[in-house]
Amino acid sequence: MKRIYNNINLEKRNSFGVKQEARTLVEFDTAEELKSYLEEAKPSKWYVLGAGNNTLFTADYDGVLFAPTASSRTILEDDGESVVVRVEAAHDWDEFVAWSVDNGLWGIENLSAIPSSVGAAPVQNIGAYGAEVKDAITAIDYFDVDKMEVVRIKCEECGFGYRESVFKHELRGVAIILAVEFKLHRTPTPNLGYGDVIKEVEARGGATLKNIREAICAIRASKLPDPKVLGNAGSFFKNPIVPRIVAERLLNEYPSMPCYTVPNRDDVMKLAAGWLIDQSGLKGYREGHVGVHDRQALVLVNHGGATGGEMLHFAEFVCSVVKGKFGVEIAPEVNIL
Repeated sequence: MKRIYNNINLEKRNSFGVKQEARTLVEFDTAEELKSYLEEAKPSKWYVLGAGNNTLFTADYDGVLFAPTASSRTILEDDGESVVVRVEAAHDWDEFVAWSVDNGLWGIENLSAIPSSVGAAPVQNIGAYGAEVKDAITAIDYFDVDKMEVVRIKCEECGFGYRESVFKHELRGVAIILAVEFKLHRTPTPNLGYGDVIKEVEARGGATLKNIREAICAIRASKLPDPKVLGNAGSFFKNPIVPRIVAERLLNEYPSMPCYTVPNRDDVMKLAAGWLIDQSGLKGYREGHVGVHDRQALVLVNHGGATGGEMLHFAEFVCSVVKGKFGVEIAPEVNIL
């Protein structure tokens, strides 16, 4: 059933807990309901709001927010070794990860405890601990607002990169994701490239799906604040990718600086934004209602009562301090409206 809300307070619909309003919010279950609203209302400005875990509202939204509500999960194929499953956009991401682990299916266990809806996951190409969601996606169904029809796009057409996808560029303002198709496997393929993950997994008895998920959930819980308690969106900033010559210069000055290779690129390196912020003396730093989390410098938090504008101003301050100390530009990972 289609549900329309006017002048709705978004405080409970965004993980930062900012009290902005939207002129209109439309919940829809099916593509037909979405199409009927678009044909009738013809909104000139719209945005898709999933679980609200990666969006910062800096002002009242004067357009239409679309909120998908369908959340079913359907197994399409199972050949004994691999399983293809279709998951609708509103399905909670971590519940899907938990289901895959409970059913002995490998491929997304390293993405445990990431707050997101399934529909939002490919937009950012969510990733953690050496894994990215693109590696498990086979296809995506979305509603094309220009064509006014459902379109199916294969993984290789999605333009996936580090926190990037075609949905943030060519299909921005065009596509509303309805469902994502994944291929998961029963053959064990543990991805333990991070030291803290290895340590936690070994402490639990070895690299089983259950142990990996529990280890990653424990690590994230120890570092990241619960948005139900302290407003945040997890990592606020992307890890910057810089020319190799810049990374080597910084390594000469800061030998302990974390630095990572980028697949299929020899000319660049990835730096750790959290380390840069920490070394800039900002971990735990606070201005008014907004601050850098005291355990994870990638996370900006709303201590209560902050506006979206205050959050954005503070983020710009953090970027300027890092740029001043290291000459490196960091950029937000969250969507800013």
